[in-house]
Amino acid sequence: MSHSSPTSGAANEQQQYSLAVITFWLAFGTFMIGCSEFAAMGLLPYFAEDFGISEKVAGHAISAYALGVVVGAPLITLFFSRLARRTMLIAMMIFYAGGNLLTALAWSEWTMNAARFIAGLPHGAYFGIAMLFAADIAGKKKRAQAVSNVIMGLAIANIIGVPAISGIGQIFGWRTGFFMIAAGALVTSLMVWKTAPYQGANPDAKPMTELQALKNKDVLLVLLMGAIGFGGMFSVYSYFSASYLNTTGAPEWGISATLLIYGIGVTLGNIIAGRYSEGRLLSSAIAFQVLLGLSAAAYAASMGNPVLMAISLFFIGIGGGMVVPLQTRLMDVAGNAQTLAGAMNHASFNTANALGPWLAGMALSAGYGYAATGWVGVALAGGGVLVWLLIVMSQSARSPQPVSESAR
Repeated sequence: MSHSSPTSGAANEQQQYSLAVITFWLAFGTFMIGCSEFAAMGLLPYFAEDFGISEKVAGHAISAYALGVVVGAPLITLFFSRLARRTMLIAMMIFYAGGNLLTALAWSEWTMNAARFIAGLPHGAYFGIAMLFAADIAGKKKRAQAVSNVIMGLAIANIIGVPAISGIGQIFGWRTGFFMIAAGALVTSLMVWKTAPYQGANPDAKPMTELQALKNKDVLLVLLMGAIGFGGMFSVYSYFSASYLNTTGAPEWGISATLLIYGIGVTLGNIIAGRYSEGRLLSSAIAFQVLLGLSAAAYAASMGNPVLMAISLFFIGIGGGMVVPLQTRLMDVAGNAQTLAGAMNHASFNTANALGPWLAGMALSAGYGYAATGWVGVALAGGGVLVWLLIVMSQSARSPQPVSESAR
């Protein structure tokens, strides 16, 4: 579909552009980010061996990346929110290319950690701005679909990109994978520059205005639901390989097959969320949250049975579609602090990425067995449901009249 958008300049000419092409390249950027974030976990044994350190110590590089996401999301959006969104997207991808290039050139544990921290800085800002940009040009009735299309890159990365980068890294060396990701990020920046409309700077965007998002109870509750409720997915995902190897007795290739099934579930969840969330954001969010919790319970109960574990993980992946209604909900409640709220949403998911594995690890250390990773997921999903109830209560207290369809 072609759209027209005003460009800057005295002539106020109309620029023709394709929403499908733009969202493809925005999604290609999230695809490259997903490859870098998750392939690093698969390549960890190889750079650990290269640096002469244990895998546990090498895991600090994963934590450094997550820290970069949490730190970079608010700082970048606060200080650069007045720039045109297209300019920001191009800059973030160039920045991301640089971080992955530094990763490929790292020569020690400390330079690796520093490089991963730098690579993580633009992660949240890119996601937040890309989804806002896509939703803006798509229009209000197609916002959820546009958000879903951008996030789709991350889902596809789990199916195709991560196994490919990991395989290439195993054959040609782990550095090759990060060189390829850096190149892909540069391609993204070039194609966004060529295909996306320039919508002008936002002179009204100011750091103090954006900071109002952190005082907005509705924004904070959405972020809290993501940080807690999404933790269940990561409590299971992070320990799946170890759970599979130590409880099923099945061949090792089943891990890759099951993770592929999980990736298909994530992709399907995004498609469903994009198609059905608009106009019923809160009901969609709770549906995905409940599905995630029930699937985590099924995963725990099926521990040791590789087929049932795979089916459960598939539905856990579908539950990941919750990110779409939460991101779209933020657009409704963030007011003039759209950019910071959008970026912080992805930072909240990285908080979940830290919280879920940490709690699951504590349960394992306490001797509860691998099924505990699923029960931790159930508990975190339950926490997400409680936060959802607070969101509904807050909205009801503010609006005694029937809730509008767009807010549901």
